[in-house]
Amino acid sequence: MRRKSLCAALACLLGFSVPVFAQRGDQHPAPGTAGSRNMKLVAHIPLGGPLQANDIKIEQELSRPYAYVSGRSHFGYYIIDLKDPSRARLLYTWKIENADLHQGRALSAMHLKINGRYYLTQSFQFQPGSPDADLGAIVFDITGLPDTTKIRELTRIRALDAPGGFHETYSYKHSDGRALLFTTSSQPHARVYDIAKTVAGDKDYGLVGKIPNPTSVASGVTRGYHDFYVGYDPVSKQDRFFGAGGGGYYVYDVTNLAEPKLIASATGVAGMQSGHTFTPTPDGRYAVLESEYQYAPLRFIDLKPAYDGTVKTVSRPIGAWTQRWQGLPHNHEVRWPYVFVSSYEDGVHAVNMMDPTNPYTVGYYDTYDGPILINKNDPIGQPRAQPGEGSVTNGNFGIDVRNADGLIVTSDLYTGFWAFKLEGFDGWNGHQWGMPNQSSAQDWDNGPDGAPKPGKVS
Repeated sequence: MRRKSLCAALACLLGFSVPVFAQRGDQHPAPGTAGSRNMKLVAHIPLGGPLQANDIKIEQELSRPYAYVSGRSHFGYYIIDLKDPSRARLLYTWKIENADLHQGRALSAMHLKINGRYYLTQSFQFQPGSPDADLGAIVFDITGLPDTTKIRELTRIRALDAPGGFHETYSYKHSDGRALLFTTSSQPHARVYDIAKTVAGDKDYGLVGKIPNPTSVASGVTRGYHDFYVGYDPVSKQDRFFGAGGGGYYVYDVTNLAEPKLIASATGVAGMQSGHTFTPTPDGRYAVLESEYQYAPLRFIDLKPAYDGTVKTVSRPIGAWTQRWQGLPHNHEVRWPYVFVSSYEDGVHAVNMMDPTNPYTVGYYDTYDGPILINKNDPIGQPRAQPGEGSVTNGNFGIDVRNADGLIVTSDLYTGFWAFKLEGFDGWNGHQWGMPNQSSAQDWDNGPDGAPKPGKVS
C-alpha cells in the first residue's frame, strides 16, 4: 500500500499517470524467481568482476553471430560468439596498451559494414593528464571472425579540438549510402564521421558533419549530447537525428549533413532538465525519453504536434513507465510495440507501448544480484549521487535485439553478458506491424527501409 501511495504522489507531481508493475519487491526476487515465466534465459557469461561490462551491440546477420560488449574499466571490449546461443562463449578480449596508466572508461562499441568488410569502433573517455586524453575511438577490421588472429586495428580517431573522448556513439547507414558514426564530444554538438574516409586515412578522420544542440550553444554548456538515435523517415524522405542532451531532446533533419535543420524538440518537461536517451518509434511519431536520476520513470511523448508546427516544443508526456519507483529505467531499444529496457538494479524488462499512454510490463529478468545503492563514484571519480548517498546506477546497463530471431542480449556492470528470448517474440520486422522497418539495426547492404538505393560506397 505504501508503494502505491508513493507512486500516486509521483504521478501527481509529474502530471500524468505512471503505471507501475511490481512483480518483485523493493530489493530482489526470491531465489528461483529471478524472472517472469515468459522471459527465457538463454546464456550467461560473467566478464571479470565489477564495472567490466558496459554497452552492448549484436550483429544482425545470422551468419555473423557476434555480440560486442564494451569493457568499462577494462578499457577495451569483449566479443561473444553466439553461433549456438545456448552455448555462448567468450571468443575474444582486447584492451588498450598500458591500461594501468589510463584513467577513464571505455564505452560504446559499434559495428559497421562497408562493401563486404566489417568494422568495429570502440569509444573511450580518458581524463586530462592520462594517456590518450584526446582519443575518441579506435576502428578495427573484424571481417575475419571467427578467426580472431585476423582482427586488425586500423586507425584511432582523435578529437584534438575537443579532448575528453566520445561518451556515446551510434552507427548509421545514411540514405546516401554512407556508413556513418555519430559521436558525442566535449563541445556543444555531435560529430559525424564517414567511416570509409576514416579507414582510408583522411586527415580529419572522416569528419563530415556536426549537429548542434541549440540549448547548449545558447548557454555555452559543453558536451551538448549524451545519447542519440538516427533513422530514416520514408514519408518526408529525411534522415532524422534524435538527440538527447543539454536542455532536452531535439530532432534534426540530417539528410544534408552540411546543413542540419531543427524540426522538432521536447523541452521543459517536468523533472527533466537534460536529456539522456531519446528513442523514437519506427514511424518517428512517438518517442521514449530517459533522464538519468533515481526515481525518474521513462516518459513517452507524441512528437506530431511539433512536426505539424502546432506547438513550438513538446513539454508534456502522454505516458510513463517504471518498474520500481526507487529505481531507474536506463537504456532501451524500441521494436514496436515493445520497448526492451535495461533497468540497472531491476534487470531487463520488455514493455508493451502499443498504447503509449498506458505502457505495461510483459516480461522481465533480474540480472543484478548485489546490494542496492552502492558505488557513489564511477571509475573516473565523478559523483553519481547526492552526498552521503549511494548510486542507483548499478546492474543491468546495455541492451540490444537481433531482429532476425528476436534474441535479446544485455550487459550487467557486475554480472556480465546475458541472452534471453521473450516467449512469442521470434523476430521483428516493422512491416508486420504496419510500420516502417526502422530500428537501431542497420541494413548495411541496402540502406534504410524506403530510402533510394544509391549503390555501393566507394
